[in-house]
Amino acid sequence: MQAYRDQYASLFRGGRDVVLIAISPDSPEALQSWARDADFPFLFASDPEGATYAAFGGDPRENGMPGGRAVIVVGPDGRIGGVIPRFREVDPTAYEELGTLIDRVAPAPDDGE
Repeated sequence: MQAYRDQYASLFRGGRDVVLIAISPDSPEALQSWARDADFPFLFASDPEGATYAAFGGDPRENGMPGGRAVIVVGPDGRIGGVIPRFREVDPTAYEELGTLIDRVAPAPDDGE
């Protein structure tokens, strides 16, 4: 998720009223500490049982635990604009996919505006 944090300005063009929520099986305390220490510009949701992860399309592992982090993009209208069920934070193409989703949810204004 550090790579996402570092690409935030270019992906979101400094904002555009889009909210990103990363769903993780980590505890709320661990996520709070991690988010604070690394200064992440998005929200984390703790989902230790994996129910929310599964509800948004993530496939659990054989042991029932979440298979990764899901990323939810909420558009300026407050509606879920898209979901990436298993975000691959170490894969550069994941950020291309995320950028495409953000552009679809909140298109960049024309230069003339």
